[in-house]
Amino acid sequence: MTVDLAVRLRDVVGPAGVVDDPAGMSGYLTDWRHAYSGTAAAVVRPGSTAEVAAVVALCRGSGVAVVPQGGNTGLCGGAVPDSSGRQVVLSLTRMRRIRDLDAANQTVTVEAGAVLRSVQEAAAAAGQLFPLSLGAEGSCTVGGNLATNAGGTGVLRYGTMRDLTLGLEVVLPDGRVWNGLRGLRKDNTGYDLKQLFIGAEGTLGVITAAVLKLYPAVRSRTTAWVALPDPRSAVDLLGVLRAHAGDRLTGFELMSRQSVDFVLRHVPGARDPIAGVHPWYALVELSDTLDDAGLDAVVESGLAEAFERGAAVDAVVAAGAAQAAALWALREGVSEAQNREGPSLKHDVTVPVSRIPEFLERTRRALADAVPGIRVVTYGHVGDGNLHHNLSKPVGGDDDAFRARAPELSRVVYDVTHALDGSISAEHGLGQSKRDVVVDYKDALDLDLMRGIKQLFDAPGLMNPGKVLPD
Repeated sequence: MTVDLAVRLRDVVGPAGVVDDPAGMSGYLTDWRHAYSGTAAAVVRPGSTAEVAAVVALCRGSGVAVVPQGGNTGLCGGAVPDSSGRQVVLSLTRMRRIRDLDAANQTVTVEAGAVLRSVQEAAAAAGQLFPLSLGAEGSCTVGGNLATNAGGTGVLRYGTMRDLTLGLEVVLPDGRVWNGLRGLRKDNTGYDLKQLFIGAEGTLGVITAAVLKLYPAVRSRTTAWVALPDPRSAVDLLGVLRAHAGDRLTGFELMSRQSVDFVLRHVPGARDPIAGVHPWYALVELSDTLDDAGLDAVVESGLAEAFERGAAVDAVVAAGAAQAAALWALREGVSEAQNREGPSLKHDVTVPVSRIPEFLERTRRALADAVPGIRVVTYGHVGDGNLHHNLSKPVGGDDDAFRARAPELSRVVYDVTHALDGSISAEHGLGQSKRDVVVDYKDALDLDLMRGIKQLFDAPGLMNPGKVLPD
């Protein structure tokens, strides 16, 4: 970055908005897993859309690449600069305002740097619900959620960020601002441009604000932990509960025993909800807008049918909010607990719900053949077919040797996923970790169309280069 550009950037965002000393920049240059690191010419922290537009235009004019970044909680290296030291990290974390909350229209307009939890709290204060929920909600930002089309635990009922978004404000790669902040549920005036930017991981522009859907507040909730004999039973249980609860079934998470063991070992205060060891578990949640919706009776009738069909072998229904939180803590603690066991090779895949049992069996056999003793940590959102299929080394295995086999083992997982008509990225994005491998699993025409869109928006290739699209 030239001295002239550095001065002009400071003129735009003020001295406090530019971080260029190594100590100050360090937190922006490495992802939270410490799996991806880079260097940067500077970190720029604009405080408004106008400042973002000015920064992007200045960088475009100087031929400097821009790496948009939110809470830096991603898992695929999509918000980390490369090692050249010539890129500018554009952090949205100063842009946290809740611009508007329209209860009658059931929408909230927020800036991209708003932390997800703050949006949830703003909605709750107005008697509304913003339903996106995931483990990093206390630090991830709305812009990052949009850039990766985040899913989380409520997709079964509410959908992904694509489904939760009505409008966007985006700074384009040339510095122009596209104002699509419309809170309309019907708008048939041509292409739905916002969908191009959702899931694009900052490669087509910088999302600066969004109009998000709200829903009526949840006033009753029931949570259950169910022991299962096998993955097929999870699919059967899902069908039974859907029949009993309809769209009141808002969460259905699957966890392997290996996942639970890691949490019990490494998360303080974690306790096994059910006596005895079972190979699989489902975490089930029903919710309703009524104060007394009789959800306990609904889940109990569903579980009774599941027991009769052999789809469940034991279960516990949370007696209150504290017990429900403890059950969710088991699910949310898996990722961090697995990191304590050494290298964690993470895979975020999706297959048709009906093919989950086949996916798990085929990958189990192939991975065990490749690495005897490998520990497979499977958990995820069975209601929408999304599994986090993560791998840990055998007990006593060498960290570096296991990391060295990551490409080979990922191929095992991705080959089975592809064979079952699935996707190698369900909700984490491609970033840089899957950028090159996606060419083997995505249709060539899909990639050609994506490259064409990228060329249209960002011909110089300065917006988050090296992410999403293979070279």
